[in-house]
Amino acid sequence: MAPQLSSLAASAGICVVSALALALMVITLYIIGVVVSFAVFYIREFTQRAHDRPPLTGTVFRQLNNFDKIFDEHVKYALLHPTIRLVYPGHSEILTADPAVIEHILKTNFSKYSRGAFNTETVTDLFGNGIFVTDGEKWQHQRKLASHEFSTKVLRDYRSDVFRMNAMKLAEKTSAAAANRITINLQVLPQYKQYSTVIYKVGFGFDLNTLSGSDESSIEFSKAFDEANSLVYHRYVDMFWELKRYLNIGSEAKLKRSIKIIDDFVIQLIHQKREIMKNISGHKARDDILSRFILESENDPGTMNDRYLRDIVLSFLIASKDTTGNTLTWFFYMLCKNPVVQDKVAFEIREYVEWTQEDTSMEIFTARLKHGAIDKMHYLHAAITKTLRLYPGVPVDGKMADEGDVLPNGQRVIKGDGMNYMIYAMAKT
Repeated sequence: MAPQLSSLAASAGICVVSALALALMVITLYIIGVVVSFAVFYIREFTQRAHDRPPLTGTVFRQLNNFDKIFDEHVKYALLHPTIRLVYPGHSEILTADPAVIEHILKTNFSKYSRGAFNTETVTDLFGNGIFVTDGEKWQHQRKLASHEFSTKVLRDYRSDVFRMNAMKLAEKTSAAAANRITINLQVLPQYKQYSTVIYKVGFGFDLNTLSGSDESSIEFSKAFDEANSLVYHRYVDMFWELKRYLNIGSEAKLKRSIKIIDDFVIQLIHQKREIMKNISGHKARDDILSRFILESENDPGTMNDRYLRDIVLSFLIASKDTTGNTLTWFFYMLCKNPVVQDKVAFEIREYVEWTQEDTSMEIFTARLKHGAIDKMHYLHAAITKTLRLYPGVPVDGKMADEGDVLPNGQRVIKGDGMNYMIYAMAKT
């Protein structure tokens, strides 16, 4: 019996070793295949160098090597040529800071460009069928819904109190620091983080206090959402992310765990929200974005199921959360760097809010901060707009060519080319 067991164990060991060897061989062949394919494509692109194609400036490895300062790298591209080309595995990525080219791909010849398979495959795991991933009917459907839900009237009617309350908390903290001449780091202030995450209140109908620990699932969701965004964005310069996803290792294993946390949280929230809304009617039933889309889904339950609602809401979160926080950071930075502008902004605010030296209550100030007063603050609007031009909330965006095209500068685009417009770089060149 013992020799038989020993023989079985040896056979099992051989099978395990054989399976590992086979897996290692398959992985090695996959990596070699990707590298060889990339090398062949690059050599072909480099040697042909057609005069009517955007100048070839490098490969995906240049992007990877400078990923931690990628937007400054884009400035270098734009200073070298207004429109350049980088080689990726199997296709070229065109990057441009030329306004005429950008108008061409986003307006004049809009129909020739879509999200494309490369962009879609890269972000679908996180964003599903959200507006930043889809094209065609789903894109039009979500855009139509969003254009109504985010109209000026809707935002004023339902969201003004949320923004004012969070602004008051942040203003009280910064005012106290200024009065006591204390240096503070805005981005680590609980009040600042609450304002940056006010979109959770607007989107889901709950507050997210990132430091209190009162709701562990909310905090876990927020952390997972931030990590997933970062990992998905890194896929654009990772040639082997699909292999890592298949093997569930490294960054892709982290991403899978983060998406699981996100999915569980949002789906559970949708279910809870549906139950709550059964006993609510009127304006209260439309008190946040999720509630409004749930009501809309009742008209088309086949299309707008829970998974689709999850994708829509996550798209709004990515469009609003970090963009708001980053813009606030840069705006305060620019005011500190330009004290004359800071004084003019402060003077205009005091004038239209009718704020005097005798007024000391931040609550009174906030109560006077109505849209009628804000609409008169043209200098403040110009300062914020200038900040957005220099430090845009979306520094780069792109599409892919569905067919061949010729750009206004005479350069040729071939089917499958990525078309990226470098918004950040445009203000620096």
